Order: sequence, then structure tokens, then C-alpha cells
Amino acid sequence: MKIGIDISQIAYKGTGVSRFTEGLVHAILDNNKLDEWTFFFSSFRNSLELPLKEKIAAHHHTLVILPLPPTALSLLSNDLRFATRMITNNLHQFTELDWFITSDWIELPMPIKKATIVHDLVFKKYPQTVHKTILRAQMTRFKYLTNESKIIFTDSQATTNDLRQEYNIDSSRTVINYPGVEVTKLRSNAQQIDHLEKFDITKPYILSVGKQEPRKNIQKLITVFQKMAKPTQSLQLIIVGPEGWNMPDEKSNDAIKFIGYVSGEELATLYANALCFAYPSIYEGFGYPIIEAMKYGCPVATSNTSSIPEVAGDAAVFFDPHSEQSIQSVLEQLTGSEKLRAELVEKGLLQAQKFTWKSYYNTLITSLNEKTS
Repeated sequence: MKIGIDISQIAYKGTGVSRFTEGLVHAILDNNKLDEWTFFFSSFRNSLELPLKEKIAAHHHTLVILPLPPTALSLLSNDLRFATRMITNNLHQFTELDWFITSDWIELPMPIKKATIVHDLVFKKYPQTVHKTILRAQMTRFKYLTNESKIIFTDSQATTNDLRQEYNIDSSRTVINYPGVEVTKLRSNAQQIDHLEKFDITKPYILSVGKQEPRKNIQKLITVFQKMAKPTQSLQLIIVGPEGWNMPDEKSNDAIKFIGYVSGEELATLYANALCFAYPSIYEGFGYPIIEAMKYGCPVATSNTSSIPEVAGDAAVFFDPHSEQSIQSVLEQLTGSEKLRAELVEKGLLQAQKFTWKSYYNTLITSLNEKTS
């Protein structure tokens, strides 16, 4: 088969969709044996990292780079579809493909079969937590993909259920495909100490990871942390992730630290040395950081909503993300019990083994082949 895929989401470093897209590209390159792939990357300010470019070239696949900002590409794909269709219908980069896999952001009109990957439906379930630009783009995108995509890959059963509920998508068109989760190798103890000193981490800490936006519910976690018994004397709260919109009001201090985007090696250190990981997200299609934490042997406390219990299994303790009392009770239980933390670490390491990129790739290719024949 000849397959095209939009990988532009890699540009948004520090986000779950960026990690997913980069992981998928590596899975394709590492496991592909028979198919020809064309990778389309569009960004104006951000470039694709050189090692990935070289890996694509070494595997004799094609990379097409379009120097367009996301807003322009969104306009072409979602609003000026008549003009864009004339372009895609006459470019051999598209017409010679058997399939095109669209991204999380845009839905290009194509003269060939299309598949798409749907990570979540937060824009429909909790529109108040989504930035208005993203909300508009997703609403427009789904208007087209529900009619045009022959296969819709979802990250979880929960997202498949949401598609059925919100768009009446028949199950014959959906394929549940749990993402693989790969993590950066831990550095030496000395280097880990250097990382912790860099971020001025001097006490046992609760870690939270994710783009800072309302859906992640970080403000409620901060409020709960401040209510816990003498947090500034015994614990720190470390919040990692790129800035989004509608950021928490709290400013970084000795007890609560916002440290923004970090490197893979630094993130590995933060997971591996945390007392526990807290993920109070209101809604997730998968919840990448949950499995990342488990892979590093970090006990997890997280929300009991959407796909999260499905992904975490019995390897986490759960709270109601809308209830400060529930969050506080669970965090106090987890930080106060070494036995519970040890049990969750053991279960988490087993649970995390279920999510591999080889499995994701095999399901992806099998599904495309079945719909081709």
C-alpha cells in the first residue's frame, strides 16, 4: 500500500498529541516492511527535528514539508475546501496514494480513501474547557470526517462510545487502538540529582504533568494541596507542562512549582523520584501521562471519569475530579501509605506493558488492509 499521513502535530512539543504523533512515526519506521509512506508536516515556526528527518530518509520513505501555520492550513482544509480539493485532486503526492490518515487538527478533502485518528471528544463533552480557536476547528473537522473517513481509530472504548453518542457513528467504522507509550531512559543517579537541584526540589513531592488548560483541572489540585496538612513543611507540588490558556492563578513558590516544558531526561527524573503522580483531568481520550508515570514506577492517583479507569485498570487509586474532598482524601491516603504506594507501583509496571507501539502499528495496518481488499 501507499499511505500518506499528516504528522504536523509533532510541532506542539510537550503535549500528549505531539508525543503520540512522534511515537506513531517511529512505530511506522521501525515496523513497516512492505508499504510506502508519505509523511506530511506543516508548520511555520517549528521544524521537524533532524534525527527524525534522517530516519525517514534512511527508510526510503517520503517527507513533504509545507511551511504553513496551523491557522492557514485549517482555513484551507476546513473552510476553503472547494479550492483545496482542486489542489489535492491534481497533485500526484495525493492521487497516487491508497490511503491518507488525517490529523487531530485538520480534515483535508482527498480523492482517495481516508482514515482518521480521534483522540477524544472534549470539545463536545466539555466545550467550556476548550479554547475557542480549537473548538471551532474541531467542530468543523468533525462535520467532514463523519462523512468522509472510512475508518476512525480511537484511543479507547470511552471515545468510541462518545462517537456513537454524539455523532451516531456505527461501530463498523471504528477501531479501538490503544496508543503505545515509550519513555526516555533514566539517567545516572548523579544526573538525576542535578535535575532535581535545577528545579529546586528539596522535599518529597506530588507530580502532575500536562498542558496547562482548564480540562486538566490543575487549579483544583492546587486548592486541594493548599488544604492538606502543612504542605509547605512536608511536601511540594511540582507541575510540569507547556502553558496553554486560562492558566491557574497561583504563582510558583517554594511549595508549588510550575516548571513548564522539560526535556525527556528531566521528565524521567521527575516521574521516577516523585512520591506519587496526581492527574485530576476532567476528561481524557486516553491519558498518556498516567502510563508514563507507571512505566517509571510512580504510584498514580487520578480521575474516575471518561477513559481514565479503562486505561489505568486496577493500577491506580481514583477520585472524583469535581470534588475537592474526594481528591484530598485520596491524596492524603496515598502520600500517607508506603504500602499502598508499593502495591500501585507493582500493578502499574504490569499495566503499562499493555501499551506498545508494535501492537498499535499492527492494528493500524491490518485495519487499512481489510478495508482495501
